[in-house]
This record gives sequence, C-alpha cells and structure tokens, in this order.
Amino acid sequence: MDVLFLTSVAAVVADPPQSRKLFVDLLGLPLEGEGDGYWSSGDVPGSKHFGLWPLSQAAEACFGTPRWPADRVVPQASIEFEVADAAAVEAAAAELQDAGFALLHPARTEPWGQTVARVLTSDGLIVGISYAPALHGDPPA
Repeated sequence: MDVLFLTSVAAVVADPPQSRKLFVDLLGLPLEGEGDGYWSSGDVPGSKHFGLWPLSQAAEACFGTPRWPADRVVPQASIEFEVADAAAVEAAAAELQDAGFALLHPARTEPWGQTVARVLTSDGLIVGISYAPALHGDPPA
C-alpha cells in the first residue's frame, strides 16, 4: 500500500450541536455546515479536510442504516489516507483483508466521486483508504 498523504480527520460526534459549540464557537475553526449535520473545512491549517461527522451519518456510510450496530465499538474518530487512484483503494482493501482486518465496507465510489474502503479498529477509530479525485486535480468520476 502506498499512502500519498493524510486525506481527512473527522471527530465522530454523538451530539453535533455541542461539538459545533466546542470546535466552531470556542476553538474558532472555520467549519461550515453542509445542511445535513456534517460540518467541515479544507481551511484548517495542516489538514486537507477536518470535519464533525454525526454518528448517524457514519453508521449510514458504513452499514446503510442511521443506527450504529450495538455489537461494534462506537467510533470516536475517522481518519482517511489517500492513495494514487481508485484501483489502489481496491488493492489496499484486499491487503487489509489479507492481513486479517474486517472491512466495514469494500471499496466503493461515493456520490461525490471519492472511492473509499473502511475498517474499524478495536479502539474505535474508523480508518479509510481513499481516492478523492478533487485532491489530485481530477474531475470526479
């Protein structure tokens, strides 16, 4: 697996309004709401993308339901690492599985063009391997 750079860090939040109060009102991060409860910015120094990801949206992205499964550790954060292209995401997913990691979902292309596969660590960290065309100057697929 050839990681090019850190793509994204997001706190997975159970109480989005309280989290916005901390990260936007008190810390002054330039996060903008996307109308669905997700707040993010590409303008936090040192980060390509920082976000507040509602737990319900993380559950939807990983399991297709707004409720996080009771038999899984509840995630506290998400971190994504960028690879060269969509095929590299698929190869990385296979490499993770071969190493004994269970995928939350296989490599798939999201509606906004990002291809991503995710695993959940026993510590509650969602780790994604992704290819986001916009971060490479490419138009979305």
